[in-house]
Amino acid sequence: MNISFNAALSFCHFPNFSKYPSPSFSLSTRFRVVCRGGFHAPYAASELKLALHDALDSSGIDTTYAREAREGFCSQINKLSNIERETSISINRCVDLGKTALHIAAEDDSLISHSSVPLPVDAFIERLDDLSMGYCPHYNSSLNSSRENFLDSIERYLFDKKGFRRTTVSNQIDPRALYLHSVLTHRSGSAVMLSLIYSEILKMLRLWGLVDFDVEIAFPLDLHGLPRGYQKQKSKESDQPHIMTVQLLLEKILRNLKSAFWPFQHDFSQSLFLRAAHAANCIEQLNSEYSGLQHASAKSAKHRLERGVWTTVCFGDMRRALAACERLILLEMDVNELRDYSILLYHCGLYEQALEYLKLYQEAKSSSLQKPPSNPTSALEDDAVEKLMVRLKLISMEQGLSKLSCIKTFISNNSEPW
Repeated sequence: MNISFNAALSFCHFPNFSKYPSPSFSLSTRFRVVCRGGFHAPYAASELKLALHDALDSSGIDTTYAREAREGFCSQINKLSNIERETSISINRCVDLGKTALHIAAEDDSLISHSSVPLPVDAFIERLDDLSMGYCPHYNSSLNSSRENFLDSIERYLFDKKGFRRTTVSNQIDPRALYLHSVLTHRSGSAVMLSLIYSEILKMLRLWGLVDFDVEIAFPLDLHGLPRGYQKQKSKESDQPHIMTVQLLLEKILRNLKSAFWPFQHDFSQSLFLRAAHAANCIEQLNSEYSGLQHASAKSAKHRLERGVWTTVCFGDMRRALAACERLILLEMDVNELRDYSILLYHCGLYEQALEYLKLYQEAKSSSLQKPPSNPTSALEDDAVEKLMVRLKLISMEQGLSKLSCIKTFISNNSEPW
């Protein structure tokens, strides 16, 4: 699939996009990938570099605010120790989760908006603090009541008086539900965001000395429930799956964004990677009644990317999908993040970088202490990885193709999206 990085990323309009020089990549981000389950990546941190910001800069798009937001995100996650990653969000003291979520929102906002100013992270931090302060005058009698009544009063304040509600779950979720600043503004969000806000209120009340017992937040595992607080001393073994840790919360925030903005929004029964592999023709069409629909959807996604047209969340957003992948890699989540990032780079025409990350994925997977799953999906994914690897190696052998960055750009023919 030969398309340009410019066209693939240009889900919003930038005049004269094709006049800028081709992307040149500098080592702007260095990190070490550690996968869960005792696995350590077999390469030096200096070998890795992320492509999104450099490529946008070289295409004439100012990423100053996006880089600042990414640095803010990294400054928080760099505080994570192995112990801190497994700490419950209700007792976390090391990482400012509210600020981390707002840095994620600030980067994505700068990637898609025409704003000349950054997202006001500090203003939304103040709004979070005001939300906590607002609890006290209304419910100060509850502070002296039983612990159960105290937690019930927080939930009445948050979900009844303040009107925070959980967004209805669907395949195409409203993106405002996935960003903390939007949830604070519209008071409607995902279960992850509501859990984060609940934990931030508890954090402030604990700092003020109003909470003198261990509180756990039960994360809802169904599609409609709300996060609820309970005393840790009274917890049962069955409560363990509901505990939201710092690592799990950040993972869910980023994977929700990655899924929502993945550019191949078809066949939700398949993994994100397999959807992208369908579009790249890296796997055989399935012999099922849905194969025709899958093929048509994949062709439609390819056509949109080639034209660089404006799309809605229903059709994904390449920039924000790439940003989510990069942050998941920085968070040291899962070896599969390297694979998913690679296929997005492939669809952007960044074959050299795609090949680098696919090789890293294969090396990391072979070094993993975990036994690879044996199921039809993993077999399809492994086959698609092999075909993608062969294709990238063939491309790299073609003189000049490995450095190709601009094959054809249609963006200058497109009108503003609004």
